[in-house]
Amino acid sequence: MQFDDDADLDTSEVRDTRGSRIPGGRATVGGGIAGVIALILGLLFGVGPDQLGLSSGDSGTTATASSEAQVEQSCRTGRDANTKDDCRTVAVVNSVQDYWRQEFQRRDATYGSARTVLFTDRVGTACGSATSAVGPFYCPGDRQVYLDLGFFDELRTKFGSSGGPFAEAYVVAHEYGHHVQNQMGTLARSQDGRTGENSNAVKVELQADCYAGVWANHATTTPDESTGRPLITELTRADIRDGLDAAASVGDDRIQERFQGRVTPESWTHGSAAQRQQWFTTGLTSGDLEACDTFR
Repeated sequence: MQFDDDADLDTSEVRDTRGSRIPGGRATVGGGIAGVIALILGLLFGVGPDQLGLSSGDSGTTATASSEAQVEQSCRTGRDANTKDDCRTVAVVNSVQDYWRQEFQRRDATYGSARTVLFTDRVGTACGSATSAVGPFYCPGDRQVYLDLGFFDELRTKFGSSGGPFAEAYVVAHEYGHHVQNQMGTLARSQDGRTGENSNAVKVELQADCYAGVWANHATTTPDESTGRPLITELTRADIRDGLDAAASVGDDRIQERFQGRVTPESWTHGSAAQRQQWFTTGLTSGDLEACDTFR
């Protein structure tokens, strides 16, 4: 995956709170290895921790951005995105939101931007406090995506993904898929408390995978506001393979087999490896939002 060296990055779309102190005390989302596994099986990666009943009493707290200038100062152009991991995240966020702004406009609608919050270890959100163990997630309460960049190392070492820049981009695009669902009114369909391979929770997650694929289809043709040229100049077949591999690695069946030693479809919340790959591919090949009706 390559970015236009001359494109300007919009760092206002990413808030860097790494190294900040989180007010409100210690987060209470799980504890010990059992708690970590419960979080992994329940949330990775999806919508805020409140949906698991894991919010702490300080759910109204937010991270204090003591190091916010780090990204702002070091991530200025596409050239930075081609050489620095955190700048690449900024560029992917910019590309994803450029596409959805233009797609909503084409549909005579208005896309409301969402920031990505970079954090380390734990973070306070409108959906409750969360640790890095939950993986990346979207909080509809404050309309922000939360991401500990250390997760991308775990995607390879803990979950067996091949990794790569586009695997990371797929994760970010999936979370913005939840933001799109929130604006379109479909995200709430996951909050009926049910799990299982045919549940609304799974259908919402698979739709977010499909929306990530739709963005990927348009990533190299969506014009960037600063140059009028696409911010992403190249996606290779190898990039797409990395994205598909990442989708499979976080399938419920793969995660359950790895951490439980058995597969229990009745407790699925995100869908199987095959389903996640299928719906990402559906979005990628069609490039059409309408093709992502996982509820049909």
